[in-house]
Amino acid sequence: MSQGLSPTRPLSPRAMHAPLVCLLLSCAVALSGAGVVLDGGLPIMWAHSTGTLTDLPVIDGKLAPDPWHYLQRMSLYRLIIAQTDSFMGPMGPGENQSPLWGLPLQVGWMLSSGRLVDPTGATTCGNLENNMCISPSSWWGCVNYFSSVLPFLSAAHKEFFGAGVPVEMQIPAGLEGYCTTYDTCKTAHPDAMNKWDAFYQGLIDSKTSTLTDIEKKDAILGLYWDAALASTHASSPAAVCGDKLNSYSGQEKAFAQSWQNAGEYVAAVYFQSSLDLAAQFMAPLPGRILKEEDSPPNIPDLTAEENHSLYIFSWIQSMDSLMASTFGGTLVGTWRQAMCSVAARESGREMLTNLLLTQDGATANFLSIVSTMSLSCS
Repeated sequence: MSQGLSPTRPLSPRAMHAPLVCLLLSCAVALSGAGVVLDGGLPIMWAHSTGTLTDLPVIDGKLAPDPWHYLQRMSLYRLIIAQTDSFMGPMGPGENQSPLWGLPLQVGWMLSSGRLVDPTGATTCGNLENNMCISPSSWWGCVNYFSSVLPFLSAAHKEFFGAGVPVEMQIPAGLEGYCTTYDTCKTAHPDAMNKWDAFYQGLIDSKTSTLTDIEKKDAILGLYWDAALASTHASSPAAVCGDKLNSYSGQEKAFAQSWQNAGEYVAAVYFQSSLDLAAQFMAPLPGRILKEEDSPPNIPDLTAEENHSLYIFSWIQSMDSLMASTFGGTLVGTWRQAMCSVAARESGREMLTNLLLTQDGATANFLSIVSTMSLSCS
């Protein structure tokens, strides 16, 4: 764990300004319609974020990151990963095995696909001339706030950045519904904060645990996904993020909802969202915001892989609705029940990989296999 906070002045706008490479990247995305997941083998703009705590702003003696600036939000992830990486030995050999890598990759995809832009068009936030701005009107930026700020505040509380480092996030004037300190987030979202605290405590405890590395890995991933899902759930109420979906097309709204639903499946298998594996799963995500006239899986300017991922997300969502109306249950509930052991979760990871990354009719056998697996766990 790093040493405590030292006094420093806030970063100047110039110091955190988007370099030309990002403007060129944004132009490429706008022209091609293709999403971008990696930048030099790392999350987008990772090299321009900071891995040094004292590079972030300090206001009135408190660390005061601005999570509405893309590079500062990315820096939250970079700092968390740096300070927890020494606890990730059970994740396997090689570098970048931490499941936390999925989080910066996710916000990078949101940036490259234009999902952090103000969808109302009322401001230039997120546009090329202001492309490091994360719009408070963006549903995607709102949901991701809880997946970046909550784990950072919990990590600070558990002293991964040193003892007694006070943190208070900056927030645009007049913006409501966002907690900014550990205490206010603990009050507003106790389930999510408790689960992030449990995740970090699990990392600490793993150092002295007598469990095998396989058992430690399964336990750490379970704690991680509990916390990650709780963060998403914290953003779900209409008063927080939900109403922001009304600024998007019906197709984008449907995709956003199915994207959230798909996260439940990924979480249930304790997916190891390492840098390489998470990038593999995110690469087929749509590289632009969907328009009303888009009709997946037949969107001409998206790749076959992007069209397939949209089809699979929609199919899973429709199967959930069908099962709920017909049997009173959901596919995701059956899926969770089936993922009842280390071996079952390994099979589940293989099934998801086949479902999302191949186009060989994997949906045909998915329901029957899941149903059979769930019976073996009952």
